[in-house]
Amino acid sequence: MAFTPSKDHKRREREQKKLDKRMARDAAKAEKKAEGEAAALVAEAEAAEKARWDALTPEEQEFETLLKEEEEAEKAEKEAS
Repeated sequence: MAFTPSKDHKRREREQKKLDKRMARDAAKAEKKAEGEAAALVAEAEAAEKARWDALTPEEQEFETLLKEEEEAEKAEKEAS
């Protein structure tokens, strides 16, 4: 004689599937929210840097550019070594 699972067992399996789907959906929502918050922080930092840059005089901007180029050259030199 064949064994047939009870209706209660089938119901529990359906409920577990629903719960798993809900948990996955909630996790995806939380991840998307965290990504959005991180993007907002990056945009805010970029805006602050742009405002700082715009406040500099042309001579100060040129000096900053040269300083960044020198730092990048030193970093590249260290990596090459």
